[in-house]
Amino acid sequence: MARSSKIIVAGGGAAGMMAAVTAAGAGAEVLLLEPNEKVGRKLYITGKGRCNVTNNCARDELLASIPRNGRFLYSAFSRFTPQDAMAFFEKLGVPLKTERGNRVFPKSDKAADIVDALFFELRRRGVELRQDRVTGLTVEDGVLSGVSTEHMGEVQGCQGLILATGGASYPRTGSTGDGYKLAQMAGHRIVPLRGSLVPLESGDACCVRLQGLSLRNVELRVKDQKGKTVFREQGELLFTHFGLSGPLVLSASAHMDFNKNQYTAHIDLKPALDEQKLDARLLRDFTERANQDYANALGGLVPRSMVPVLVRRTGVAGDTKVHDIRKGQRRRLLETLKDFRIPLSGPRPVEEAVVTSGGVTVGEVCPRTMESKKAARLYFAGEVLDVDAYTGGFNLQIAWSTGYAAGLAAAERALN
Repeated sequence: MARSSKIIVAGGGAAGMMAAVTAAGAGAEVLLLEPNEKVGRKLYITGKGRCNVTNNCARDELLASIPRNGRFLYSAFSRFTPQDAMAFFEKLGVPLKTERGNRVFPKSDKAADIVDALFFELRRRGVELRQDRVTGLTVEDGVLSGVSTEHMGEVQGCQGLILATGGASYPRTGSTGDGYKLAQMAGHRIVPLRGSLVPLESGDACCVRLQGLSLRNVELRVKDQKGKTVFREQGELLFTHFGLSGPLVLSASAHMDFNKNQYTAHIDLKPALDEQKLDARLLRDFTERANQDYANALGGLVPRSMVPVLVRRTGVAGDTKVHDIRKGQRRRLLETLKDFRIPLSGPRPVEEAVVTSGGVTVGEVCPRTMESKKAARLYFAGEVLDVDAYTGGFNLQIAWSTGYAAGLAAAERALN
């Protein structure tokens, strides 16, 4: 290259590291600033420590898995696809595997392998790493002209700034919302933040009684106040003191907007049995336990901690002998097992969310380059943008694709 140019990347998460690696690979001099002692802190905890790297699907399915502003990512996804991401990491020496739902993980099941691969690639490409954060920027005549940091002060010779500071969720990993303030300094509008992939609150007293109980192989349906089903899937959920959590609930939350609708969770405790088969099962169990108390007979149907709640919901006294239970009472039990309802009052705070919904308005960002339309030489990547997706590796693919687009565009502008 004829000359080197200093590209500053703010944030050493997934998007920031991809942007830095890409910009350096294109020939730019890159400075990566990360406030934590180590890069990739949030990556370590993704996918329960396994790191769901991407989703091995076609572009249309990828776009369909992004409930808001998916079309904005069309160009970025076209230039750096899930298959490109997989090839990238395998080239770095991380073997991958594809699991249920096309979810892609390291064969080792260790998120650390992804972080290490990116870290060593940063080093190999000559990216300078510093434990620091961007605290301010200056825009003159529509062009980024200055960047200041917490420890180094004003950075000289900056030819581009990529904001990859993450969202407002999991602040202990370094996502403290810095990027939103910096974007506002450049004149950008921030779509109000809320949690996506977040636990849900409920005022139902049964959640407190059942806190700590994990249910596996259940079906969760979420309906709005009009009875429309907005989410339906089988898997695992967890009762907590505030409401519901677990993989199913986090996935469901991305489909919900409590500012517009009210929701109720409908849990099918026996999804493998239709009503006819479940009724036959109840008849068999009740015949075998005809002389037992009703509460004791329920122990073979649900976890023991759930029995008192089931007794209350069905309205049958727990000490009623099973042989005295009438057909209508058995029907109420069947309906409760197939449709255990929990009213939902709202999401937990954004700080507890896996990802942040909201952020920099995408209409003010060029979709091909991720460059600001308010300030030339300013770029965005990852969760700081108003884009988020369902679970399954889609959010990390957003990080890889936007990081790649921003890094490449920043390097090309700086070097020309």
